[in-house]
Amino acid sequence: MNPLAQRADQMAQRLHERLQPTLLDVIDESAQHAGHVGANDEGYGSHFRVRIASPFFTGKTRVARHRLVYDALQDFIDQGVHALAIETV
Repeated sequence: MNPLAQRADQMAQRLHERLQPTLLDVIDESAQHAGHVGANDEGYGSHFRVRIASPFFTGKTRVARHRLVYDALQDFIDQGVHALAIETV
């Protein structure tokens, strides 16, 4: 299997390790962005939506919660994740 196709699973694993979520969905929306800047020819592995709830978010602002998610996934961003939509609960 192409490593880009596994990226959502790898991202979910990282978020589980770092943020111990009580709710987590990592959705690859790359196919919806075909032809857009940052999209790749494969149609997966570049644009993601993350829905997450974590005890680490308690008392944090929305910006601080998003920063925790970005920090956990930074190496994926460095390796080609172009867009990351984050919904925190």
